[in-house]
Amino acid sequence: MTDFLTRLAVRENILAKWNQLSVDEAIAQIQPCCGSKVWAQQLVMRRPFEDELALTAAADQIWRGLPGEDWMEAFLSHPRIGESRAARTLSQRSTNWSTQEQRNVSVADGAVKAVLARANREYERRFGHIFIVCASGRSATEIVEILQRRMQNDPETEVQEAAEQQRQITQIRLKKWLQG
Repeated sequence: MTDFLTRLAVRENILAKWNQLSVDEAIAQIQPCCGSKVWAQQLVMRRPFEDELALTAAADQIWRGLPGEDWMEAFLSHPRIGESRAARTLSQRSTNWSTQEQRNVSVADGAVKAVLARANREYERRFGHIFIVCASGRSATEIVEILQRRMQNDPETEVQEAAEQQRQITQIRLKKWLQG
């Protein structure tokens, strides 16, 4: 129980300090959780947040209300599955999170990685953006299967699915951010 209360106090302290930052500083701190500048700006403008639940609910609401170009901006902040560098790296923290999220892919055998690289290229040709999946806890083989299934989507369905995956990634990253 003491460990839980300590973690809760740390989260509340980080959130309280973030609530007091200047707009620019607050945007810079929160944007690596999502990658969209508009999302970060809108979230910052809703401060102060009482707790994690209020923050994550607002983050979801804002994300779902953004136009496609803001989603695409967020997608660009991720490396391709199986790679380590994003097209638009936001911070070392974001890069570290991506590495953690893809850790199961990094240990996959060479054949699976090669299939994944080919499938990534095929996906990008078909949909015009990188493949976004919440990779946390998923094996490389599972991710390949998800990618192959999603290749059957029409472009509108796929961008919605990619946006939902980004929303899930953002939620995970917000929780990590609140841990310090």
